[in-house]
Amino acid sequence: MNLAILGAQWGDEGKGKIVDLITPRFSIVARYQGGHNAGHTVYVGGRKFVLRLIPYGILHPGITCVIGNGVVIDTAALFAEIDELIGAGIDVGKRIVVSDKAHVILPYHRDLDLLAEARRGERKIGTTSRGIGPAYEDKIARRGIRVGDLADHAGLEQEVRDNVNARNRLVQDTTMDAKAVLDQLRQHAERLKPWVRDVSLMLAQAMRDGQSVLFEGAQGTLLDIDHGTYPYVTSSNCVAGNAAAGAGVGPDLLHYILGITKAYTTRVGSGPFPTELPMNVPGTVGHHLSTVGQERGTVTGRPRRCGWLDAAALKRSIIINGLSGLCITKLDVLDGLPEIKVCVGYELAGRRIDILPLDADEIAACVPVYETFAGWNESTFGVTRWDGLPPNARRYLERVQAHIGAPIDMVSTGPDRDHTILLRHPYQGGPDAATRKERTAC
Repeated sequence: MNLAILGAQWGDEGKGKIVDLITPRFSIVARYQGGHNAGHTVYVGGRKFVLRLIPYGILHPGITCVIGNGVVIDTAALFAEIDELIGAGIDVGKRIVVSDKAHVILPYHRDLDLLAEARRGERKIGTTSRGIGPAYEDKIARRGIRVGDLADHAGLEQEVRDNVNARNRLVQDTTMDAKAVLDQLRQHAERLKPWVRDVSLMLAQAMRDGQSVLFEGAQGTLLDIDHGTYPYVTSSNCVAGNAAAGAGVGPDLLHYILGITKAYTTRVGSGPFPTELPMNVPGTVGHHLSTVGQERGTVTGRPRRCGWLDAAALKRSIIINGLSGLCITKLDVLDGLPEIKVCVGYELAGRRIDILPLDADEIAACVPVYETFAGWNESTFGVTRWDGLPPNARRYLERVQAHIGAPIDMVSTGPDRDHTILLRHPYQGGPDAATRKERTAC
């Protein structure tokens, strides 16, 4: 059985920990979109690991880790990540597989990213300036360089020279040397060669042989280039459908789709955020979520904007992805709050709506409508059983589930693998009837 896992909010939902938790049930973990602009953090035995390109399966012996064609790869960043893992004693060996169809991020992409953000002025999107967007632009414009192209020395030289010349015409304060870019690429091509394969064919063969695949996404649904809060989005499709296209498999092979969402909401960078709370005043809810939740970007270190859980936005994610179930993370961050709110809809232009609109300007004009719950003083940190949660925490989760219309199958109560309540394993049928009945009685 294959599973796709993705973020149901604006990213940073805690996907890394959940991927790490369920990986032992799979033979292969395949990343299908994004670049090194998004990072996953996981704690294993008290040790912190941050991965940006390599799937978290690498932390489990014997798991094959695939970087699919939908990913854009900065080879220098990939090698730095590999070297960090080797330095930490992780056996990398031949366990990494890179698609020959994946596009490469080159130095001129980073320069063009910075230039584009500067030109936007006050309407900056808030990119990480790592060249992700320009690399995807070149891909769509059919002038990109793919991993498989690195072996074609003559063709590679012409493509690089053309692209560097185009960069130099746009960025006029500095000049880039095409030869230096080529020399670096050829060095990287030699090191990358043992890992390059036809990923689509490899996955098809593996599944025919009975192996199961975990498809891992980056960012979150509401940052999707088509379905997110455009233009304040990333440059790739983050939704479940791209798990198939970004890895080269048929959509019928995505048997279960797990969405990850925090018990509240966060967002990095610019763009509308209906439930956002002020974070700078100690003693306020926004400050509590930011500090207790340690809300800073994994890659950039930027503070994440924080707000109440938005069930109306989750409804949009459920529709777009066809989610089979949800995992709620960081429930413990809500411990100690006297009351907790959930956005169940919006007031927009004099009318009430119960799902996130599609237009960014409309989203910015939305006034959230909240349902308020009593909080709890008991600690939920590290709780591993549903009946071990405080009654008010259970009631909160039950009402969220009722509002969004999708089952909550997992609850994360802390950063470690073991800090998890498993109500239904996607690879094991369902939970026992008593547990399911109790948590859905609303």
